[in-house]
Amino acid sequence: MGNKNKTISFRVNEDAFETLREIAEERDLSLSAVFRNYVDMLVAHGGQVEVVPEHEVDDSGPADDPTEFPPKIEVPKSFVRNHERLELEAEHLREQLDEYKRYVTHLREQLDEQDAEDVIQLEDLDSESEPETDEPYRLG
Repeated sequence: MGNKNKTISFRVNEDAFETLREIAEERDLSLSAVFRNYVDMLVAHGGQVEVVPEHEVDDSGPADDPTEFPPKIEVPKSFVRNHERLELEAEHLREQLDEYKRYVTHLREQLDEQDAEDVIQLEDLDSESEPETDEPYRLG
């Protein structure tokens, strides 16, 4: 069994969103990376994450220390840009999928309307003026 990624979504007000975007730009990260880093830290420390101003963070530990908090990892800019490009492409594909789903729904509605017109009820074939016969109806 593989480790499957899950998606978390939530809403923030516009001011908080702009502040988060500025933080991401300062650190040369995508917004997704900022949230992933936060969630990873929260999980790694059992929910015991304290938000402190950056100037109060003690940077005395070695940079490659795995217990360092907050962890610092350098990622090439090309990786971040590629990730952002893939996120945009995924968003575009989701929009296309939604558009195709709406189109399929529209076609199904049209088909249902046409089918309703093409349905012939057997009762309608029997007329009261004609005498009943034992001859079967021939379709075709």
